[in-house]
Amino acid sequence: MTSANTLPSFDPRDIPVVGVDDHLPKVQANALQPQALAHRFKHPPIWTPELKGEPRFSDRTPVQASVLVPLVMHDQGLTVLLTERTAHLSSHSGQIAFPGGKADPDDASATDTALREAEEEIGLDRHYVEVLGSLPTYTTGSAYIVTPVVVLVRADYVMALNPHEVADAFEVPLDFLMDPANHRRHAVEWAGARREWFSMPFHDATAERFIWGATAAMLRNFYRFLAS
Repeated sequence: MTSANTLPSFDPRDIPVVGVDDHLPKVQANALQPQALAHRFKHPPIWTPELKGEPRFSDRTPVQASVLVPLVMHDQGLTVLLTERTAHLSSHSGQIAFPGGKADPDDASATDTALREAEEEIGLDRHYVEVLGSLPTYTTGSAYIVTPVVVLVRADYVMALNPHEVADAFEVPLDFLMDPANHRRHAVEWAGARREWFSMPFHDATAERFIWGATAAMLRNFYRFLAS
């Protein structure tokens, strides 16, 4: 049951940009290679995630969840596989998201949740995937405690989208997302508080892919992890 403080419906594209982080260094290309990423997760730096969660707008009991951060291994470089959620879903409808969802009692781990959800949402079979590791949890305003599980995906992977949950799937170059010159800050006053978030709009051949909110926050933490 949602509380009376539920966020009003709005288009995040209409919220003013209050800053762009082009003063921060981008992650260098050699650090975005599969072997370098595998080494980074095996020998992580001492670092602190920049973003741990959002102000709550739901009074329900927090729910454990996982998302898969799929890095597709193309010859020309890694890309991040993202989805567009269908418009009729009750939570985060129409938004750009990683494949993922709530933990089931039968899931062996947060990684198992992410892999299972990716199979259910986009038909990504586990034999295409190599797990690198996890990033710190991120808690959404809708009370999901989300573990991002970062994986490498073979370029010959096959997808089968679940039309009930996923309207589209697409790839964004990892070097675009790991360049803070593409990280925009937004802010709005609501219910007596200032709410802030990142966006990372990406234009591909078909549309503007407006990456924002929790997905952008987890990508920002991934940037901090690689830049540390």
